[in-house]
Amino acid sequence: MRPNIVITHMIPEKGVNMLRKKFDVEYHTNTDILSKKQIISLVKDKDVFLSLLTDKIDKEVIDSCPNLKMISNYAVGYNNIDVKYATKKNIIVTNTPRTLDETTSDFVFALILAVSRRIVESDKFMRSGKFKGWNAMDFIGFDVFNSTLGIIGMGSIGKEVALRGYHGFNMKILYSDRSVKPDMISVKARHVNLHTLLKESDFVTLNIPLSQETYHLIGEEELRIMKKTAYLINTARGEVVDEKALYKALKEKWIAGAAIDVYEEEPKFTHGLEKLNNIIMTPHIASASLQTRELMSAKAAKNIIDVFDGRIPEGLVNKEILSDFNVKSKLLLL
Repeated sequence: MRPNIVITHMIPEKGVNMLRKKFDVEYHTNTDILSKKQIISLVKDKDVFLSLLTDKIDKEVIDSCPNLKMISNYAVGYNNIDVKYATKKNIIVTNTPRTLDETTSDFVFALILAVSRRIVESDKFMRSGKFKGWNAMDFIGFDVFNSTLGIIGMGSIGKEVALRGYHGFNMKILYSDRSVKPDMISVKARHVNLHTLLKESDFVTLNIPLSQETYHLIGEEELRIMKKTAYLINTARGEVVDEKALYKALKEKWIAGAAIDVYEEEPKFTHGLEKLNNIIMTPHIASASLQTRELMSAKAAKNIIDVFDGRIPEGLVNKEILSDFNVKSKLLLL
Protein backbone atom coordinates (compact mmCIF):
# COMPACT_ATOMS: atom_id res chain seq x y z
CA MET A 1 0.00 0.00 0.00
CA ARG A 2 1.30 3.44 -0.94
CA PRO A 3 2.10 5.87 1.87
CA ASN A 4 -0.52 8.58 2.30
CA ILE A 5 0.27 12.26 2.51
CA VAL A 6 -1.83 15.20 3.60
CA ILE A 7 -1.20 18.75 2.39
CA THR A 8 -3.21 21.08 4.57
CA HIS A 9 -3.07 24.26 2.50
CA MET A 10 -2.89 25.44 -1.09
CA ILE A 11 0.66 25.46 -2.45
CA PRO A 12 2.01 25.66 -6.03
CA GLU A 13 0.99 22.59 -8.01
CA LYS A 14 4.51 21.52 -8.97
CA GLY A 15 5.22 19.78 -5.66
CA VAL A 16 1.73 18.32 -5.44
CA ASN A 17 2.07 16.73 -8.87
CA MET A 18 5.50 15.31 -7.98
CA LEU A 19 3.98 13.56 -4.97
CA ARG A 20 0.91 12.25 -6.77
CA LYS A 21 3.15 10.10 -8.98
CA LYS A 22 4.39 8.06 -6.01
CA PHE A 23 1.96 8.52 -3.10
CA ASP A 24 -1.68 8.80 -2.17
CA VAL A 25 -2.12 12.53 -1.69
CA GLU A 26 -4.94 14.25 0.15
CA TYR A 27 -4.67 17.86 -0.96
CA HIS A 28 -6.61 20.62 0.75
CA THR A 29 -6.79 24.11 -0.72
CA ASN A 30 -7.30 25.96 2.56
CA THR A 31 -6.05 29.52 2.74
CA ASP A 32 -7.08 30.17 6.35
CA ILE A 33 -5.06 29.33 9.44
CA LEU A 34 -6.23 26.00 10.85
CA SER A 35 -7.04 25.34 14.48
CA LYS A 36 -5.34 22.52 16.35
CA LYS A 37 -8.56 20.51 16.18
CA GLN A 38 -8.71 20.94 12.40
CA ILE A 39 -5.06 19.94 11.96
CA ILE A 40 -5.52 16.79 14.03
CA SER A 41 -8.63 15.88 12.03
CA LEU A 42 -6.71 16.13 8.75
CA VAL A 43 -3.49 14.44 9.85
CA LYS A 44 -4.52 11.80 12.39
CA ASP A 45 -4.32 8.78 10.05
CA LYS A 46 -1.61 9.98 7.67
CA ASP A 47 1.98 8.82 7.16
CA VAL A 48 3.31 12.21 6.05
CA PHE A 49 2.27 15.77 6.85
CA LEU A 50 3.31 18.48 4.36
CA SER A 51 2.82 21.48 6.62
CA LEU A 52 2.91 25.24 6.39
CA LEU A 53 4.52 27.48 9.01
CA THR A 54 1.01 28.41 10.18
CA ASP A 55 0.40 24.79 11.18
CA LYS A 56 1.34 24.56 14.85
CA ILE A 57 2.59 21.01 15.40
CA ASP A 58 3.03 20.47 19.13
CA LYS A 59 3.10 17.42 21.39
CA GLU A 60 -0.68 17.08 21.33
CA VAL A 61 -0.84 17.08 17.53
CA ILE A 62 2.01 14.58 17.24
CA ASP A 63 0.46 12.24 19.82
CA SER A 64 -2.83 12.36 17.93
CA CYS A 65 -1.18 11.00 14.77
CA PRO A 66 0.09 7.48 15.55
CA ASN A 67 1.02 6.70 11.92
CA LEU A 68 3.00 9.87 11.34
CA LYS A 69 6.49 9.16 10.03
CA MET A 70 7.50 12.50 8.52
CA ILE A 71 6.73 16.23 8.64
CA SER A 72 7.84 18.14 5.55
CA ASN A 73 7.60 21.83 6.39
CA TYR A 74 6.94 24.19 3.49
CA ALA A 75 9.26 26.84 4.96
CA VAL A 76 12.87 27.43 5.88
CA GLY A 77 11.99 28.14 9.51
CA TYR A 78 10.50 25.36 11.60
CA ASN A 79 9.63 27.00 14.92
CA ASN A 80 6.04 25.90 14.31
CA ILE A 81 7.12 22.30 15.03
CA ASP A 82 8.15 20.71 18.32
CA VAL A 83 11.20 19.16 16.67
CA LYS A 84 12.55 17.72 19.90
CA TYR A 85 9.36 15.79 20.58
CA ALA A 86 9.05 14.71 16.94
CA THR A 87 12.56 13.29 17.17
CA LYS A 88 11.64 11.45 20.36
CA LYS A 89 8.72 9.88 18.47
CA ASN A 90 11.06 8.91 15.60
CA ILE A 91 9.43 11.35 13.16
CA ILE A 92 11.62 12.86 10.43
CA VAL A 93 11.33 16.66 10.08
CA THR A 94 12.46 18.55 6.98
CA ASN A 95 12.41 22.15 5.75
CA THR A 96 13.15 23.93 2.46
CA PRO A 97 16.63 25.45 2.83
CA ARG A 98 18.30 27.66 0.22
CA THR A 99 15.06 28.29 -1.64
CA LEU A 100 14.34 31.87 -0.68
CA ASP A 101 17.69 33.51 0.17
CA GLU A 102 17.83 35.76 -2.90
CA THR A 103 14.11 36.55 -2.92
CA THR A 104 14.03 37.49 0.75
CA SER A 105 17.18 39.59 0.38
CA ASP A 106 15.63 41.47 -2.52
CA PHE A 107 12.62 42.14 -0.33
CA VAL A 108 14.81 43.42 2.51
CA PHE A 109 16.06 46.11 0.15
CA ALA A 110 12.57 46.80 -1.13
CA LEU A 111 11.65 47.57 2.49
CA ILE A 112 14.81 49.58 3.13
CA LEU A 113 14.17 51.78 0.10
CA ALA A 114 10.44 52.09 0.73
CA VAL A 115 10.74 53.13 4.38
CA SER A 116 13.77 55.39 4.06
CA ARG A 117 12.41 57.22 1.00
CA ARG A 118 8.87 57.28 2.38
CA ILE A 119 7.37 55.57 -0.66
CA VAL A 120 4.19 54.25 0.96
CA GLU A 121 3.53 57.47 2.83
CA SER A 122 3.91 59.59 -0.32
CA ASP A 123 1.79 57.16 -2.35
CA LYS A 124 -1.07 57.66 0.12
CA PHE A 125 -0.51 61.42 -0.13
CA MET A 126 -0.92 61.30 -3.90
CA ARG A 127 -4.01 59.09 -3.79
CA SER A 128 -5.69 61.44 -1.31
CA GLY A 129 -5.36 64.35 -3.74
CA LYS A 130 -3.11 66.39 -1.44
CA PHE A 131 -0.31 67.00 -3.94
CA LYS A 132 -0.35 70.68 -4.98
CA GLY A 133 3.07 70.84 -6.59
CA TRP A 134 6.75 70.32 -5.85
CA ASN A 135 8.00 71.49 -2.47
CA ALA A 136 11.64 71.41 -1.36
CA MET A 137 10.75 70.05 2.07
CA ASP A 138 8.12 67.44 1.27
CA PHE A 139 8.82 63.83 2.26
CA ILE A 140 12.48 64.26 3.11
CA GLY A 141 13.98 60.79 3.42
CA PHE A 142 17.35 59.22 4.13
CA ASP A 143 19.97 58.08 1.59
CA VAL A 144 20.70 54.38 1.32
CA PHE A 145 23.81 54.83 -0.79
CA ASN A 146 26.99 55.19 1.32
CA SER A 147 25.10 54.46 4.55
CA THR A 148 25.90 51.81 7.18
CA LEU A 149 24.06 48.51 7.14
CA GLY A 150 23.94 46.39 10.30
CA ILE A 151 23.09 42.74 9.69
CA ILE A 152 22.02 40.66 12.70
CA GLY A 153 22.50 37.05 11.58
CA MET A 154 25.03 36.41 8.81
CA GLY A 155 23.58 33.15 7.54
CA SER A 156 22.67 32.50 3.92
CA ILE A 157 20.11 35.32 3.80
CA GLY A 158 22.35 37.71 5.73
CA LYS A 159 25.17 37.09 3.25
CA GLU A 160 22.86 37.88 0.33
CA VAL A 161 21.75 41.10 2.06
CA ALA A 162 25.41 42.03 2.53
CA LEU A 163 26.14 41.46 -1.17
CA ARG A 164 23.31 43.76 -2.22
CA GLY A 165 24.28 46.44 0.24
CA TYR A 166 27.98 46.39 -0.51
CA HIS A 167 27.91 46.11 -4.30
CA GLY A 168 24.59 47.79 -5.02
CA PHE A 169 24.66 50.71 -2.59
CA ASN A 170 28.30 51.04 -1.51
CA MET A 171 27.21 50.45 2.09
CA LYS A 172 29.55 49.89 5.01
CA ILE A 173 28.68 46.43 6.36
CA LEU A 174 28.58 45.61 10.08
CA TYR A 175 27.34 42.27 11.32
CA SER A 176 26.66 40.39 14.52
CA ASP A 177 26.94 36.61 14.38
CA ARG A 178 29.11 34.56 16.72
CA SER A 179 29.56 31.66 14.31
CA VAL A 180 30.61 33.59 11.19
CA LYS A 181 34.08 35.06 10.75
CA PRO A 182 34.81 37.93 8.31
CA ASP A 183 36.80 35.65 5.99
CA MET A 184 33.63 33.58 5.51
CA ILE A 185 31.91 36.54 3.82
CA SER A 186 32.55 37.51 0.20
CA VAL A 187 32.39 41.27 0.85
CA LYS A 188 34.25 43.55 3.23
CA ALA A 189 32.38 43.37 6.54
CA ARG A 190 33.23 44.13 10.16
CA HIS A 191 32.20 41.79 12.94
CA VAL A 192 30.93 43.74 15.97
CA ASN A 193 28.89 43.07 19.07
CA LEU A 194 25.19 43.85 19.10
CA HIS A 195 25.57 47.12 21.01
CA THR A 196 28.07 48.51 18.49
CA LEU A 197 25.98 47.40 15.54
CA LEU A 198 22.87 49.11 16.90
CA LYS A 199 24.77 52.25 17.79
CA GLU A 200 26.54 52.71 14.44
CA SER A 201 24.07 51.42 11.84
CA ASP A 202 21.72 53.49 9.71
CA PHE A 203 19.76 50.36 8.80
CA VAL A 204 19.45 47.31 11.05
CA THR A 205 18.15 44.16 9.40
CA LEU A 206 17.19 40.99 11.25
CA ASN A 207 18.02 37.72 9.50
CA ILE A 208 18.03 35.21 12.37
CA PRO A 209 15.90 32.20 13.31
CA LEU A 210 13.64 32.28 16.33
CA SER A 211 15.07 30.55 19.41
CA GLN A 212 15.22 31.02 23.15
CA GLU A 213 18.29 33.19 22.62
CA THR A 214 16.73 35.41 19.94
CA TYR A 215 13.28 35.89 21.48
CA HIS A 216 12.82 39.66 22.01
CA LEU A 217 16.43 40.22 21.02
CA ILE A 218 15.35 43.72 20.06
CA GLY A 219 13.49 45.39 22.91
CA GLU A 220 13.28 48.81 24.50
CA GLU A 221 16.91 48.85 25.60
CA GLU A 222 18.19 47.96 22.13
CA LEU A 223 15.89 50.42 20.35
CA ARG A 224 17.14 53.24 22.56
CA ILE A 225 20.72 52.46 21.49
CA MET A 226 19.90 52.99 17.81
CA LYS A 227 20.38 56.33 16.06
CA LYS A 228 17.36 58.62 15.87
CA THR A 229 17.85 58.56 12.10
CA ALA A 230 18.04 54.74 11.90
CA TYR A 231 15.58 52.18 10.56
CA LEU A 232 14.78 48.64 11.73
CA ILE A 233 13.92 45.96 9.15
CA ASN A 234 12.48 42.59 10.20
CA THR A 235 11.82 39.76 7.74
CA ALA A 236 12.89 37.01 10.17
CA ARG A 237 10.34 36.11 12.84
CA GLY A 238 8.03 38.50 14.66
CA GLU A 239 8.98 37.30 18.12
CA VAL A 240 12.56 38.46 17.64
CA VAL A 241 11.28 42.01 18.24
CA ASP A 242 9.30 43.22 21.23
CA GLU A 243 6.47 44.66 19.19
CA LYS A 244 5.06 46.84 21.96
CA ALA A 245 8.49 48.37 22.53
CA LEU A 246 8.79 48.98 18.79
CA TYR A 247 5.46 50.77 18.77
CA LYS A 248 6.63 53.02 21.60
CA ALA A 249 9.95 53.68 19.85
CA LEU A 250 8.22 54.68 16.62
CA LYS A 251 5.53 56.77 18.26
CA GLU A 252 8.03 58.66 20.40
CA LYS A 253 10.54 58.74 17.51
CA TRP A 254 13.50 57.11 19.21
CA ILE A 255 14.26 55.82 15.69
CA ALA A 256 13.28 57.17 12.28
CA GLY A 257 11.24 54.20 11.16
CA ALA A 258 10.74 50.49 10.70
CA ALA A 259 9.61 48.03 8.05
CA ILE A 260 8.33 44.66 9.24
CA ASP A 261 7.03 41.63 7.40
CA VAL A 262 6.50 39.39 10.46
CA TYR A 263 4.62 39.79 13.75
CA GLU A 264 4.62 38.40 17.26
CA GLU A 265 1.11 36.98 17.06
CA GLU A 266 0.41 36.62 13.35
CA PRO A 267 -1.94 37.55 11.83
CA LYS A 268 -2.50 40.05 14.67
CA PHE A 269 -0.19 42.99 15.31
CA THR A 270 0.15 45.54 18.10
CA HIS A 271 -2.74 48.00 17.98
CA GLY A 272 -1.64 51.45 16.96
CA LEU A 273 1.11 50.46 14.54
CA GLU A 274 -1.30 50.87 11.65
CA LYS A 275 -1.79 54.54 12.53
CA LEU A 276 1.89 55.46 12.36
CA ASN A 277 3.43 56.95 9.23
CA ASN A 278 6.98 55.83 10.04
CA ILE A 279 6.36 52.11 9.66
CA ILE A 280 5.70 49.87 6.68
CA MET A 281 3.87 46.62 7.42
CA THR A 282 3.63 43.78 4.91
CA PRO A 283 1.79 40.44 5.37
CA HIS A 284 4.72 37.97 5.63
CA ILE A 285 5.50 38.07 1.90
CA ALA A 286 9.32 38.26 1.81
CA SER A 287 9.51 34.96 -0.09
CA ALA A 288 6.42 35.57 -2.19
CA SER A 289 7.74 35.38 -5.73
CA LEU A 290 6.34 32.92 -8.25
CA GLN A 291 9.70 31.25 -8.76
CA THR A 292 10.55 30.90 -5.07
CA ARG A 293 7.20 29.61 -3.89
CA GLU A 294 7.24 27.03 -6.67
CA LEU A 295 10.76 25.99 -5.70
CA MET A 296 9.67 25.62 -2.07
CA SER A 297 6.82 23.37 -3.20
CA ALA A 298 9.19 21.20 -5.23
CA LYS A 299 11.75 20.97 -2.43
CA ALA A 300 9.13 20.04 0.19
CA ALA A 301 7.99 17.26 -2.16
CA LYS A 302 11.55 16.17 -2.98
CA ASN A 303 12.32 15.80 0.73
CA ILE A 304 9.47 13.32 1.04
CA ILE A 305 10.44 11.41 -2.10
CA ASP A 306 14.06 11.18 -0.96
CA VAL A 307 13.14 9.74 2.42
CA PHE A 308 10.95 7.02 0.94
CA ASP A 309 13.58 6.24 -1.69
CA GLY A 310 16.21 5.77 1.00
CA ARG A 311 18.13 9.01 0.46
CA ILE A 312 18.99 11.64 3.05
CA PRO A 313 16.85 14.68 2.17
CA GLU A 314 18.56 18.02 1.69
CA GLY A 315 16.22 19.67 4.16
CA LEU A 316 16.69 17.23 7.04
CA VAL A 317 16.26 19.18 10.28
CA ASN A 318 16.59 16.57 13.03
CA LYS A 319 19.74 14.84 11.81
CA GLU A 320 20.19 13.11 15.17
CA ILE A 321 17.24 10.85 14.36
CA LEU A 322 19.17 9.02 11.69
CA SER A 323 22.01 7.08 13.23
CA ASP A 324 21.48 4.60 10.41
CA PHE A 325 19.48 6.44 7.79
CA ASN A 326 19.18 3.68 5.22
CA VAL A 327 17.70 1.26 7.76
CA LYS A 328 15.23 3.79 9.12
CA SER A 329 14.20 5.09 5.71
CA LYS A 330 13.46 1.55 4.50
CA LEU A 331 11.23 1.07 7.54
CA LEU A 332 9.04 3.88 6.19
CA LEU A 333 8.15 1.70 3.25
CA LEU A 334 6.59 -1.01 5.41
